[in-house]
Amino acid sequence: MSMFTRKMRMLTAVVMESDRDSVVKALLEKGVMEFVHIGSLPDEKMSKLSSHSSSVPKAALTDMRVRVETLLKEGGIQLPELDSSIIDSLPALDMDSYKRTLDKLSLSLQSVRDKQREINQDSNALSEIIRYNAEKKDEYLDLRVGENTHGSAEDLLNRLEQIGGIFIFSSRPYISLTLRRDSQRVTEVMDKFSWTESTDSEAQKTAMGIAIKAAQERTESYRTDLEKLSVDVKERIRNVSPELLTIWKTVRLHELCEHVESFFSYTRNTTLFSGWVPSEFSDDITSLIGKVTSGRCIIEWTEADEVPRDEVPVEMSSPRILRPFERMVNNYSTPEYGSINPTPFTAVAYLCMFALMFADLGQGVILLLVGLAGSWMYKKHPEKKDGIISRYLCSLLIFLGPASMVGGLLFGSCFGFELIPPLWFPYDAVVEGEPVQGLIQDIYDILGITIKFGIVIIYAGLILNWINLTRKRRYFELIFDKNGLVGGVMYALGIWFAWGFVASGYKTFPSAPFFAPVLIVCLALIVIKGPLGAVINARNGHRESIGRVIIDTVMDFLVEVLEIFSGLLSNTLSFMRVAGLGIAHASLMSAFYQMADMPGNGIAKIAIMILGNVLVIVLEGLSAGIQSLRLNYYEFFTKYFTGHGVAFEPVGLRSRTRAD
Repeated sequence: MSMFTRKMRMLTAVVMESDRDSVVKALLEKGVMEFVHIGSLPDEKMSKLSSHSSSVPKAALTDMRVRVETLLKEGGIQLPELDSSIIDSLPALDMDSYKRTLDKLSLSLQSVRDKQREINQDSNALSEIIRYNAEKKDEYLDLRVGENTHGSAEDLLNRLEQIGGIFIFSSRPYISLTLRRDSQRVTEVMDKFSWTESTDSEAQKTAMGIAIKAAQERTESYRTDLEKLSVDVKERIRNVSPELLTIWKTVRLHELCEHVESFFSYTRNTTLFSGWVPSEFSDDITSLIGKVTSGRCIIEWTEADEVPRDEVPVEMSSPRILRPFERMVNNYSTPEYGSINPTPFTAVAYLCMFALMFADLGQGVILLLVGLAGSWMYKKHPEKKDGIISRYLCSLLIFLGPASMVGGLLFGSCFGFELIPPLWFPYDAVVEGEPVQGLIQDIYDILGITIKFGIVIIYAGLILNWINLTRKRRYFELIFDKNGLVGGVMYALGIWFAWGFVASGYKTFPSAPFFAPVLIVCLALIVIKGPLGAVINARNGHRESIGRVIIDTVMDFLVEVLEIFSGLLSNTLSFMRVAGLGIAHASLMSAFYQMADMPGNGIAKIAIMILGNVLVIVLEGLSAGIQSLRLNYYEFFTKYFTGHGVAFEPVGLRSRTRAD
């Protein structure tokens, strides 16, 4: 794992037109190159190049691929992985044949789907009737008990069933139960058959119960019918799955080839292409292209520092085990090329914060078991949709469980009980105000721990920012920025000053011979930042008037000083929420156990204790996870993270990205 984003190099190559297909296949099989359009040639030379043309548009290939994928998904068939065996003998496209195959299958499925749609409509209406009855909202229902005096009952039943509802015509009087919104249509049908309401009061009383029971039985029958139809659909698709998989592989491979070749430019006899490759693969790519072209190629490599930084794609070379935290980083933004890889620092900071907020050995074991079980379930059923506990959450819980367990060992907490001796101090006892031995005596000491932890996190962010600025050679910002050296020194002065004030019992401010000179130098540097920046801009051709420079300098000085003092102070105090949630966790567990003692011993006590642990795990675990993420994003990332990067998306047979 590299501390920085993966180093990239740009390949520009010229090969013979006759070798084009071989080169495309080889690069797809390697799968480490992100293609870009040729753009560095002069306009007069670019005008002499032609672009790729195809007999089958890429959009048509994409539509066909998506159509096949939809059928395979409906049949519960997992998509295969492309490998070199198919690329070695690239099958020819036969779009008309594929279309006939898919149309034939869709036609055979249409009747089943029509039945499914019809059953779903009837089932939804009955479910609505059952729900209204359960909620005592009979005003939304239309119940009728009686019989027809004109026409046949069978004809009446057929007409009513077209409206939807539950109709019991097996014995007299007949029962009709529909939604109130359909009452007008029901009345129009019944009037044609001279419907007469029954005067039997007993039948009127029992009609609703009979109708609801029939509706429940019908709903269960519909559910069984839908399951049978779903099995029928899967069987029909699986019967032709070999052909569907062949179509998918062929179309997908041609789609990838079209995607790659769309970046190619051509002369009459040669093909030009360019793309980004991780530096460690540059020798392999050079050898690969030379091999498939038998040396008939021209290859040129361009270093990333010769290209504007925002045009270089970014890949974080983090270990696979840290993927959950890499996703956290990507959800925030893609880091700038050449900057610090935030993933390992995010992992450490996040897990430490969670351990401090949710410290419990037993509950940590539960989180770990849930994560392992969920990951196993999703691995066994890869097509299963994400539920409340998603794939990502399961993978994250595998880390959060052990973090919580470590916190429980440090603070001696297991399901809220002090069952084990703490390695550090008894957190629950301190929160409850019990006398304890050691440096940590009360809640204020716990708050002090989290503030010190926040200072470490903030300073770590500042140091990472200094490394980033040094690598980008932005020395002006490194010295003068609020997150640069000036800001770091002033933050250190503020910490020293506050530390001395607290140590004196909030009675006297500390004094030292270095304090005033260092502070004056820092303030002077902030003052000269504006004029010095104006001189640098003037050398680059961007001159400003003296009056504007003076006004900007004064305003920037006031804003910078305010941001350094108030901003960093608020950032530091924000970490008190770590202590707050930790205290809330201990307090909630104590409250639930006090409630459990009220009924005395027995099942009620055990039920309250179990319910309390479940609620704490869900609610406090969620709160701790969200707050850990917030502190990373808004207190840690803002110190060093430079976003706006472009994610590296190589195209290959096993590429996770789609070429559409």
